Amino acid sequence: MITWNTEQQTFHLHNQYISYVLGIEHQRYLVHCYWGKRVATFNQYHDYPKLDRSSFSPTPADWPDRTFSLDTVLQEYPGHGAGDYREPAFEVRYADGNQVTNLHYLSHQIVPGKPRLQGLPATWVEENDEAQTLLITLADPVTHFQVELSYTVFRDHPVITRSARLINQGQQPLRILRALSCGVDFPDSDYQQIQFPGAWARERQLHRQQLNPGITVLDSKRGASSTHQQPFIGLVRPETTEMQGEAWALHLVYSGNFTVRTEVDAYQQTRLLLGINPHGFGWQLQPEQIFQTPEVVMAWSDTGLNGLSQTLHTLYRDNLVRGQHRHQIRPILANNWESTYFNFNEEKLLTFTKHAKQLGVELLMLDDGWFGQRNDDTSSLGDWFVNREKFPQGLRPLIDKVHQQGMKFGLWFEPEMISRRSELFAQHPEWVICAGEQPLSEGRNQYILDLGRQPVRDNILEQMSRFLSEHPVDYIKWDMNRNMTEVGSPTAQPEQQQETAHRYMLGLYALLDSLTTRFPHILFECCAGGGGRFDPGMLHYMAQAWVSDNTDAASRVYIQHATSLLYPPIMQCAHVSEVPNHQMGRSTSMGMRGAVAMSGNYGLMLNLMHQDAERDRAVSEQIAFYKQHRQLIQFGTFWRLVSPWQHPDFSAWMFVSADKREALVMAFSLVSQASSPLKLLRLAGLDTTAKYQIDAGPSEVGGDELMYRGMYIDPPLSRDYVSRIWHLTRRE
Repeated sequence: MITWNTEQQTFHLHNQYISYVLGIEHQRYLVHCYWGKRVATFNQYHDYPKLDRSSFSPTPADWPDRTFSLDTVLQEYPGHGAGDYREPAFEVRYADGNQVTNLHYLSHQIVPGKPRLQGLPATWVEENDEAQTLLITLADPVTHFQVELSYTVFRDHPVITRSARLINQGQQPLRILRALSCGVDFPDSDYQQIQFPGAWARERQLHRQQLNPGITVLDSKRGASSTHQQPFIGLVRPETTEMQGEAWALHLVYSGNFTVRTEVDAYQQTRLLLGINPHGFGWQLQPEQIFQTPEVVMAWSDTGLNGLSQTLHTLYRDNLVRGQHRHQIRPILANNWESTYFNFNEEKLLTFTKHAKQLGVELLMLDDGWFGQRNDDTSSLGDWFVNREKFPQGLRPLIDKVHQQGMKFGLWFEPEMISRRSELFAQHPEWVICAGEQPLSEGRNQYILDLGRQPVRDNILEQMSRFLSEHPVDYIKWDMNRNMTEVGSPTAQPEQQQETAHRYMLGLYALLDSLTTRFPHILFECCAGGGGRFDPGMLHYMAQAWVSDNTDAASRVYIQHATSLLYPPIMQCAHVSEVPNHQMGRSTSMGMRGAVAMSGNYGLMLNLMHQDAERDRAVSEQIAFYKQHRQLIQFGTFWRLVSPWQHPDFSAWMFVSADKREALVMAFSLVSQASSPLKLLRLAGLDTTAKYQIDAGPSEVGGDELMYRGMYIDPPLSRDYVSRIWHLTRRE
């Protein structure tokens, strides 16, 4: 999968889908040549025009003429200070104050499989023949600073992953000011950029715009990947649609501060950079020490955005998530939060459980308020022992009774946080992230534990391990409800204070690694005030994530549609909730609430403390339907058919089994209109040579007809916030 052409001095990474080519210019500089559809061989390496771009684009030392400049050439890991005035991938300050680094090619090796990243989440392979990795070492002959670039090409996916290791081979400590994971230089700028801005309860809002000259920055400085951006960028050609055209995606496997930078230069070339946000970041690197950057997943498609999504869905499901749950059916749960909030006890929860069981629910999810003295959100985070006021006999009797009913049991935790009113804070007020004598800001009445420190992590690990060893919990919802302020660590030296945010992430990953290894049977769900840390880094440890605290079905159509561009339905947790909705005050039909929730991991956020015959009948039918089709929804191929971002009145998507024997199609009416036009819905992903029966009806329709001509929505969806589901089966 990786070939080295000694004569041309080029590396060609390839599989049946893609090629990625880079080379060495003048025995020294690592340059980018090509990334796109597979080519058999690459023979155009030397055709990049050599031009004199004037004295404002300086020529490197010892270059024979003025026809080459780092200011214009397409590079793989650009530096700063030696003639390239564009955005750098890295910056270093040396002991003498100098910040110039001039990296030259030193060596390379090609290894089977995919080496692990030390201390960081990343994609992985089970067998060495599933991937091949190129390791290229670059070095500055003056400062002895080195960078080792890692490129992995997967055998079965149009995907390259990249990361970098920064190494101090000098005699003096140095300071890393910027350490991004990768850079890609494209030869033109005829692209539209896709990003996902948002906010709490309005996560991942799809935004597509033309690239413009200059620098564009998408980032998070919040100590988390955040609700406000996704550590991702997509580039597509202007003509690219869901079904056709080229698309490139770069996604950072990291959960903390990040930056995504695009720069269109004076010659309409485009530089793309991803990695840890340099804002507020600095890292002291002693001699012989190594700094490892997070991984970037780089995917490509020539079959539109659906093709790009399907690549990421398969890769993340098979090669990102770890553990026994990645290919297991996910349970249907009922969460007590909007039924009881903090006001519950064992008797109430057993009533809730009994009702949920009657509806077909498989897991009771006990949310916030079961621990310490937690009766509201002002206390007890950090005290991971049972609230004896609510559970005088402890929590074990409730868990046993839930299990006796044939249901699983889940619990809410927020282990990264601490309340001022808690036993842990009384014992260790110095364990919070803080900046010297600066007063501490509060978010949701809580502070952040400094997980970059071993004693802090050990305490949380010991508390949770003791509790989980004594209580047979099947499911954990891991929450995080505030972002970082006053970022610093009381025990760090002054020159290490700017390492705090990244050391926190390394500590969090170490904690998650320990817990998921000790308790592999527990299914973990990532949550951060909704979707505030829905990223590949967290999903390495947790098989699924809470999409948004906003459970309004109409809002969720937009959020889940955009989320699906990156993440498969099996990773998206979605619940049917009460109307009027608690976040939006909007009333949507039970059918639409069910269809949206069934498009991910279906659950209930209904008030099950009282019974409603009509509602309960509808929910029971939905759960029975979901169980019948859960395998298809969670493991089938997902297709977006109609985007609500382009058609605000309507949306549609579908699921197709791997063998194309069956499919589910879902359509949603968002805003209806009088005398509305008829809608002809074109399907996707079917067997064009087969006939399909729709909803066990009498007629059969060709897969080619359904894809190329489409089918009418009949009767039309003529009201706001209603939906329709069709089940297609292939006739043999």
